[in-house]
Amino acid sequence: MEIKKVGVVGCGAMGSGIAEVCARSGYQVVVSEINEELLKKGMGFIDSSLSRGVSKGKMSQEDKDAVIGRVKGTTNLGDFSDCQLVIEAAIEIMDVKKKVFSELDKVCPKDTILASNTSCLSVIEIAAVTSKLDKVLGMHFFNPAPVMRLLELVKTIATGDETLETIKEFGESLGKTVIVAPDIPGFIVNRQLIPFQLGAIRMLEAGAATKEDIDLGITHGLNMPMGMLTLSDFVGLDVILDIAEACFQETKDPLFAAPVLLRKMVAAGWLGRKTGKGFYDYK
Repeated sequence: MEIKKVGVVGCGAMGSGIAEVCARSGYQVVVSEINEELLKKGMGFIDSSLSRGVSKGKMSQEDKDAVIGRVKGTTNLGDFSDCQLVIEAAIEIMDVKKKVFSELDKVCPKDTILASNTSCLSVIEIAAVTSKLDKVLGMHFFNPAPVMRLLELVKTIATGDETLETIKEFGESLGKTVIVAPDIPGFIVNRQLIPFQLGAIRMLEAGAATKEDIDLGITHGLNMPMGMLTLSDFVGLDVILDIAEACFQETKDPLFAAPVLLRKMVAAGWLGRKTGKGFYDYK
């Protein structure tokens, strides 16, 4: 099956980035939000991202206009009825994702491939609400989607080989490096990363070292672009907590047990860069 039109459910930070990546690669895109206010905000994310590309000389104004012209916003999931691929980028709550997939199953043709951008949840559990388990898989983009090169595909026990190969080719057409992960908690990347981040938080919580030294140990000792506490602030502490809890619930592995400090910071609304305060102050 040739993919010509892509649907994206959700136009937040991830959804808008995914929509932009697809449109920049020449695909027609329809992206949805639950109301006009959020849709307008999300479309603004896309415009701002492309404008930065123009200002930095990475693309022309004409190219930007062409990309914008390939993106249609909607608040009606029925507008996905002629898409060959729909990527769900809703919030990381299982019941929400199941509701989206149940509705997509009703409006999309039987050959439409349905993908979830989940970073940790069981894809087969999401797929189970549809009538076509073989057409469902995970497509985990990384934030920010227009910049990060990796695309982590998640193959469930029911995902068809043809479906996987089609999306592999699609991912490569976006300029992504594609890896295939099993449908296990955290998949490949977060299975490794989350315990690393939680370990750094536990060190800070125990007073073993300062936050600056914990991060410098990683950036200067392992030559990574940012330390685990800085990265946690960038991703969002609420996101880290959600992923950790989802992985712990499935595995009962203490490596995924969330530190008390993380829970308290999320409760206080100190979520990192997006709120202006996390392990570091961004105000």
